[in-house]
Amino acid sequence: MTPDQIAQANADLRDKPPEEIVRWAIAQAAGRAIVSTNFRPYEAVILHLVTQVQPEIPVLWVDHGYNKAATYRHAEELTRLLKLDIRAFVPKMTAAHYDATHGGAPEPTPENEERIKAFSTVMKLEPFQRGMKKLAPSVWITALRKVQNPNRAGLDIVSHDANFGTLKVSPVFYWNDKDMHTYLTQHSLPNEWDYFDPAKADEKRECGLHAAWGGAAVGAGDQR
Repeated sequence: MTPDQIAQANADLRDKPPEEIVRWAIAQAAGRAIVSTNFRPYEAVILHLVTQVQPEIPVLWVDHGYNKAATYRHAEELTRLLKLDIRAFVPKMTAAHYDATHGGAPEPTPENEERIKAFSTVMKLEPFQRGMKKLAPSVWITALRKVQNPNRAGLDIVSHDANFGTLKVSPVFYWNDKDMHTYLTQHSLPNEWDYFDPAKADEKRECGLHAAWGGAAVGAGDQR
């Protein structure tokens, strides 16, 4: 889509319910839509939304090996409940190997910015890039929301993702936590609060998937 077409799509979809946005996104994909997840809080919302429209949609999950036990149990529960077609990609280096050679995942503090980026590149961005190349989606459906952090606030429902060269659609972009909680309750879906992402110093920071620096890191990896 051209920038003008994306702008028009955002104008047309701004007040549409997420269910309708999902149907629109899948209609653009010509059979090549995917949804990504990390099984963080509220992820059941987007996974339920997309599987109501396309039950067999591929679900890209990067399992970096540092999830808490509760997150893995949540992933198993949602996979069974929604009959998810999980396409899991793992880093080339195991968590144990990374711990032994790099001293473990970096402490999630702003002072460790460069170490966090290096960790994210190896343990998250590289396997995600592999997954995107393997699945080759024309449309990537995400759970991005405007309220999550300043970087995401500058996006919109529909955008061109320069990092992975695909159309990115975020059906719940304008929803707040109350909206998400209401949806979970209405559909009797589980949530998971014990989630932790070692690729982020805090919830307002990007791990690289949706930020320009992540694209640079992915590009550098292609050249090695």
